[in-house]
Amino acid sequence: MDKIPEKMTAIAIVEPGGPLVLKPERRDVPKPGNGEILIRVRAAGVNRPDVAQRKGTYPPPPGASDLPGLEAAGEVVAVGSGAKRWRIGDAVTALTPGGGYAEYVAVHESNALPVPHGFTFTEAAALPETFFTVWHNVFQRGGLQPGESLLVHGGSSGIGTTAIQLASSFGSTVFTTAGSADKCGACEKLGASRAINYREEDFVAVIKEVTEGKGVNVILDMVGGDYVDRNYEAAALDGRIVQIATLGGPKAPANFARLMVKRLSHTGSTLRPRDVAFKGQIAAELEAKVWPLLADRRIAPVMDMIFPLKEAWRAHERMEEGDHIGKIVLDVA
Repeated sequence: MDKIPEKMTAIAIVEPGGPLVLKPERRDVPKPGNGEILIRVRAAGVNRPDVAQRKGTYPPPPGASDLPGLEAAGEVVAVGSGAKRWRIGDAVTALTPGGGYAEYVAVHESNALPVPHGFTFTEAAALPETFFTVWHNVFQRGGLQPGESLLVHGGSSGIGTTAIQLASSFGSTVFTTAGSADKCGACEKLGASRAINYREEDFVAVIKEVTEGKGVNVILDMVGGDYVDRNYEAAALDGRIVQIATLGGPKAPANFARLMVKRLSHTGSTLRPRDVAFKGQIAAELEAKVWPLLADRRIAPVMDMIFPLKEAWRAHERMEEGDHIGKIVLDVA
């Protein structure tokens, strides 16, 4: 491995604002702490929380880097005290609490996973944030079982394309919403039984039709707003709604009588503030149950566009335009 430099290029948020506030800076290379590894980043994923952090509405948790970037892939170049799993030179992809938009990032070893066989670093960098999020919220928190049905809002997003593939691979019927015919077509190619163009169709009416009035067992929602009450209407008896974002607004009226009559559960979560042990437990389950599917290419991240690290602002523009299908990634190599 090359000698580790003292300084690195990183993308900083110089002030809250639009994409152009993302600026390259020279920063000290982080040193791995107890139980941590230092990764020479080759690619970093771009996610909605990065956009929120850039706008000043989603600050990093205490102790985390102020740099954006919640996932990165590359080679291990240093190992901190107490870290035992990884060796220098290992190719890994990792969930980070921040700092992924940089040439080096330090992460706890338990939050790193091996790059799946045959994957490029840019593909591997598209895995952690979406796969950790979907696994926890759909399968752990939502309790989706084989034979049950799942409705995914925003099916063409990184989260959505991951949820469609995982749920259908584990034997569930998947429905999804998306905002164009092209996006709906992409979702159905990934395994969705029915993709609903929310600009032209009422998803509640379609769900009632395709389920013969029964509704769906689990709903993964990143919209919130007026979708809350509509989700209650589209859910089956004993249905579970899992909230992971509120892009349509954090407040909305809802008919709680419907929640009671249907015995619904409405829960939600955020991943970034959780501790490394919690994330490590998700990583272990992913490695055992999902990584073999990736190694066999039975599932794979849907790649939208790749931008150079120094053009991270263009990646954020692409995300905010809303035309992307799948993951946007930064090439750091």
